[in-house]
Amino acid sequence: MKYKFLNFKWRKVVHYSLIVCILLIQVIIAIFFYNEFVNEKKLKFIKSQLEESRVLGGLTDNSRKDFMDAQNYLQKYMISQDDKDLKLYFQSLRKLNDNFEKINDYGNINPGLKNRLAQQKKDTVKIVKLKTIIDSVYQTSSKPPLQAVQDQHYELESYKNNDDFEDLNIQTQTYSDTIKKKGLMGRLRDAISGKVDVQKESTVITMTNKKPANLSRIKLRMDSLAKSMNKYYTTEVKKIQLSTVQNQQSMAQNQRENLKFYGNFTKLLVYSNRLINVYEKAIKDFKSELEKEYNEQSSNNNRIRTYLVLGLMILMFVVSILIMYLTRIAFIYEMKLNAANKEIKKSLNFKNRILGMLSHELMSPLKIVNIFIDKINRTTADETTKDYLKSIKFTNNTLLIQSTQILEYTKNQETEKKLVKAVFNLKDEINSIVTAITPYIETRNNKFLVTDRIPENLMVNSDYIKINQIFMNILGNANKFTENGQIDLTMATEKIDENNIALITTIGDTGVGISESDLEKIFEPYYQGMVSDKLDNFGAGLGLNLCKEIIELFNGDISVSSKLHKGTKVTFRINLNLNK
Repeated sequence: MKYKFLNFKWRKVVHYSLIVCILLIQVIIAIFFYNEFVNEKKLKFIKSQLEESRVLGGLTDNSRKDFMDAQNYLQKYMISQDDKDLKLYFQSLRKLNDNFEKINDYGNINPGLKNRLAQQKKDTVKIVKLKTIIDSVYQTSSKPPLQAVQDQHYELESYKNNDDFEDLNIQTQTYSDTIKKKGLMGRLRDAISGKVDVQKESTVITMTNKKPANLSRIKLRMDSLAKSMNKYYTTEVKKIQLSTVQNQQSMAQNQRENLKFYGNFTKLLVYSNRLINVYEKAIKDFKSELEKEYNEQSSNNNRIRTYLVLGLMILMFVVSILIMYLTRIAFIYEMKLNAANKEIKKSLNFKNRILGMLSHELMSPLKIVNIFIDKINRTTADETTKDYLKSIKFTNNTLLIQSTQILEYTKNQETEKKLVKAVFNLKDEINSIVTAITPYIETRNNKFLVTDRIPENLMVNSDYIKINQIFMNILGNANKFTENGQIDLTMATEKIDENNIALITTIGDTGVGISESDLEKIFEPYYQGMVSDKLDNFGAGLGLNLCKEIIELFNGDISVSSKLHKGTKVTFRINLNLNK
């Protein structure tokens, strides 16, 4: 076979495969939206935390700057003793504390940073609130440090001698060396170490005798003077030494107090520096962890996105193949369908030709039959025979009319169905139908009971041929499915208005009946219910469908009620125009 690989039996497999692919595509789209909305939201959240960690890093940088400023202000204060520098020192430390408080506040709402801070504080010394320490040191700073004792300059008073040595001319010259002047801290350091530079003076005394001198006497006088001077200056030097020792002790005490005073500031700076290191390390670790998490989440999102796009491309390729396969099948079967339609058209044309030929050929014999019926009717005087002939002629005319309709239908199948109206006596027309079909009903040993409530001489303007078709089809069906039973025909008229009446007809039988499942489809064309296993019970399945179409032309309605093995009842209503 030319298209063997396009076997129709694979159509279901292809269809189900196509449905599965479409479902998988929908799943991929759902996962894609989940990845884009949920995972990207996670990524944005991590990114926002990362930005906040960078802001926190900026706070630690500011803290480091504030720390350096505090250190510089403290050094200036130690030199200048200016309260303005001390205030700037504490102001810098408070800025530093404010930065720490901001970091702590963020840590309270972010578990990651909070854990990092707790770990860093655990690994270092016990952390006390910086503000508490600042306030404590600030209160201490209200007591200013002791001023260092200034270097004292001692001058020895000249020795006053009672012996004026009038006979001697005495000249005295004093020579002094220079000492480099030092600052406060240098003098404090020298005082603590005991290293003191003292200005040294040298005195040269020159004596000239004005008179002849007694050397022994002069010698005695000079010795006495030397002893007296030595004693005087020895006493004065001891006083100076005692005063110097006391001054040094005072300086050492002041130095210890000052060291204790400045030590608090130094300890505060050391503690602040330690806190800066703690927060810097915690923020650095927190930032590093966020960067790692951000990179992992971004990588996962990109990986999922790549896999989804790849899977979608593969599925779309499979779907394209399946659609091409189905399209090819559709084209092939379209070709076959077109070929079949051509064959059907040929068959229909042939059927129409046959029907047209049969209808045309039947018309002549039927007309001849009518001629012979009229001749027999004129030559016989038996009323019974005349009634039979009348029924035969009615039936023959009905066949002739239907043959004419079939011929017209074969000529133009698109002809719109419509009523061909004529004026006739409704009661007489119905009686003719009943008379014509009674022998047919009696062939199956059925009783035929007719209840006719149609008024006498009721003239209507309508299509009596289609009324004939309705009665013949419904009564024929009742007789077909009933044997050794009874068929009831009840007819009555109802006035609608001055120009219209309604013919209400009920046809009941005691035949095999119709099942509920068949009853729902009884008006469908070509439908045949499974009511009997006898071949003669089956027809074309067009009877009730054709009746329904004709009744609708009369703006009427039809209904069927039945129970299996208990008979069937058909009720229809048609509207007829009165002839006035």
